[in-house]
Amino acid sequence: MSGKYVIAAIAASFPIAYLCDTLVSDVKIFGGSTPGTVSNKEWWEETDKKFQAWPRTAGPPVVMNPISRQNFIVKSRD
Repeated sequence: MSGKYVIAAIAASFPIAYLCDTLVSDVKIFGGSTPGTVSNKEWWEETDKKFQAWPRTAGPPVVMNPISRQNFIVKSRD
């Protein structure tokens, strides 16, 4: 009998959560505005270009062996 109350409460929580999320993020009941870095498509494209061109340095790739928990360096077969 209590199962139906639990399922009903979980089902009822979804519309309430959606309503709260919409009020806080879209209607902005607490004030504020969307930052320009999020809403400006040109800024986003320039940032993406910067991150794609950024030189990345790292060690050799490793494969994790979950059985023995040891890392092994992967060597290319050139």
